[in-house]
Amino acid sequence: MNLSDIGPVVLVGAGKMGLALARGWIAGGLPPERLVLCDTQPSVAAVEFAEHHGIRLLLSPVGVLTHVLVIAVKPQVIYEVMAEIQPVVGSYTLVLSIAAGVSLVALSEGLMTERVIRTMPNTPAQIGRGITGAVGLGITDEDRATANALLSAAGEVMWFDDETRIDAVTAVSGSGPAYVFYMVEALAAAARKQGFDEEQAMQLARATVTGAAALMDADPTPASTLRENVTSPKGTTAAALNVLMAPDGLEPLMDRAVAAARRRSEELGRA
Repeated sequence: MNLSDIGPVVLVGAGKMGLALARGWIAGGLPPERLVLCDTQPSVAAVEFAEHHGIRLLLSPVGVLTHVLVIAVKPQVIYEVMAEIQPVVGSYTLVLSIAAGVSLVALSEGLMTERVIRTMPNTPAQIGRGITGAVGLGITDEDRATANALLSAAGEVMWFDDETRIDAVTAVSGSGPAYVFYMVEALAAAARKQGFDEEQAMQLARATVTGAAALMDADPTPASTLRENVTSPKGTTAAALNVLMAPDGLEPLMDRAVAAARRRSEELGRA
């Protein structure tokens, strides 16, 4: 299915993630007249995007014909938002949610429809390099194709049959970019302790991480093999990895971090 075949699409919540998706849709061929942005407090970026492409920007979707409804608001306010927008949901409406932790049952009950898909994208969607986890248990093949076309505009899509996987996706890839950004901060801080000034340290750290990511993207070799390719026996990299791969090193730390993120996702769903 092509994006040019979809619509009208109503996006509720034109924040960073919602706007990233909208940019991908327009770039991928969704006609601007088939997209409606709804935000009670639109950012300057949202206003400029809407004006540049001739897209309607409204405070509420009430009264708007909606074939696809994408909810991109924070989980803390989604129940209030669902109560407001439920009247626009008809038997012809497919709902996609990117709210962390909010279950399919909660979405279905709040919007009075079973045609709901729960998703979790991540911020690299802003440049079309994201990855999104998705699950929909009461949808048709056409619904899935429609959702896949929309989500693919932001990057890769992984579908699951088990909804609990989405909380895990949230913890691994949804929150994951922040882990990588913090690693850059930590590497830069270590570089400063080796005598580099702040600008030099950050340049070295950023280029190292982005370069390694680009190499991994270009080379299908397993990450473990790529690591081994950098590591000479008893060399400098091996000395560093002895620290990072120690019993109290990076792997158990990352395990605790991901587990904490998953618990928080589950807590948000119960709020």
